[in-house]
Amino acid sequence: MEAVFLNQSLSRLKLPPKTPLPFPSPIPHLNLRRNFTHFTAYAVQSDQPITQQTQKPEDDESYGEVDGIIGSRALPDATGMEYLIKWKDGHSPSWVPSDFIAKDVVAEYETPWWTAAKKADESALKSLIDSGDERDFDAVDEDGRTALLFVSGLGSVECVRILADAGVNLNHRDNSGGFTALHMAAGYVKPETVELLVELGADPEIDDEKGRTALELAKEILKATPRVQFMRRLGLEKVIRAVEKVVYEYAEVEELLEKRGKGENLEYLVKWKDGEDNEWVKVGLIAEDLVGDYEAGLEYAVAEAVVGKRVGDDGKMEYLVKWTDIQDATWEPLDNVDPDLINEFEKAQAQSSNW
Repeated sequence: MEAVFLNQSLSRLKLPPKTPLPFPSPIPHLNLRRNFTHFTAYAVQSDQPITQQTQKPEDDESYGEVDGIIGSRALPDATGMEYLIKWKDGHSPSWVPSDFIAKDVVAEYETPWWTAAKKADESALKSLIDSGDERDFDAVDEDGRTALLFVSGLGSVECVRILADAGVNLNHRDNSGGFTALHMAAGYVKPETVELLVELGADPEIDDEKGRTALELAKEILKATPRVQFMRRLGLEKVIRAVEKVVYEYAEVEELLEKRGKGENLEYLVKWKDGEDNEWVKVGLIAEDLVGDYEAGLEYAVAEAVVGKRVGDDGKMEYLVKWTDIQDATWEPLDNVDPDLINEFEKAQAQSSNW
């Protein structure tokens, strides 16, 4: 006899005395089925049923009836679940992998949880969390997704708070894309949820399986979103600002190199202390003292002449400025250059072309 199976109407498991887990090797599969009327055990060999045992065998083994699931926990790699089984025959509760438990038994325990998560039902979620059993609030589905990922994608700020207060892992990555809750909120354009996750301490630097952070994912989606989808674009821009704020808050700036634009579009070219590539950053995301120091420096730099011009990467005109107190000329956007110097340069260029 290679294995002990239970038919679809059973909720009984054959157990050796004083042994909590009924898995003698080799056992290819074991099913638990719950039925509230009767329990019967079958033995099978090579997938063929043999004589039904209607009475307890004449040996020192005992039969344990399943009273229910009283706890859960995700496997370390988030590829599945284990459940704490309560037995009716006096055996201590024991952990059993989900593969060895009938789907309807698992469903009876898990359906309320996943229904609450997928509907972002605050009341139901809180009731289950407060129930006091050994439920794992980081339980995973077949794709390795937790309740937090679902409620984040749905944009339920209150459900995110409830789960965070319960101590869930804010940085869990699923197994079907490597997405975190922050990826889900960003991808489904839920700016308020993004802001809350960031506030709660979610790590914005975690990559998905394609190497994208939540910020990069949001920028990618924004780039692909037609301009006619105005509200969606506004939401994505708000998501991007929320993530950028925390990303740049903790990055150390070595110096500001250049600036471009004006008003709300004013940006500075930032050189980072950690050696990352220089990056254009919105003025609102840079410490005021750094901006002040940069602008103060510009006040003492006196332009001598414009010696060249070009179209910049943003499609706008830039001018090569020679300074009286700086050795190297620098390329500056139109807004940073004295109009009189530009006029002198243009006149000189026109005269040169006529000769």
